[in-house]
Amino acid sequence: MFTGEYHHSLDEKNRLTIPSRLRQQADSEDQFVITPGLDKALFLYPLSEWKRLGKRLRSLSTLHSDARAFLRLFFSGAHPVQPDAQGRITLPQTLKEMAEIKDKIVIIGAFNKIEIWSEERWNEYYQEKRAIFEELAERIMDVEI
Repeated sequence: MFTGEYHHSLDEKNRLTIPSRLRQQADSEDQFVITPGLDKALFLYPLSEWKRLGKRLRSLSTLHSDARAFLRLFFSGAHPVQPDAQGRITLPQTLKEMAEIKDKIVIIGAFNKIEIWSEERWNEYYQEKRAIFEELAERIMDVEI
């Protein structure tokens, strides 16, 4: 399970460092898949979680145009990445542009995946959702926290 919030910058080669704590939480996996995410974020899945997600998405009916569109966009934007010895991955330019990332980024642990945000977008999103956090919890939670 991925947790935490980390602030970093891209280097001149569009590389970002996956925080060591998140790499440790990935159960020593050294391969990831980065994809377009939701809310203009990027999703970074450990390979084992990516495979589990693929199995779940197989149940979508491709007879529905929405399912076809989602699968096409999600999988066509996916890129396998492997951290180097310093824990850095290269951010594909197309995903960087999609997420409106310039240089400052926020990396968050988001349960079964890692999310990568532009710092500006994350701050806006966080302020908006933090204000209604308790209301969200009441609407979606059916377990004690």
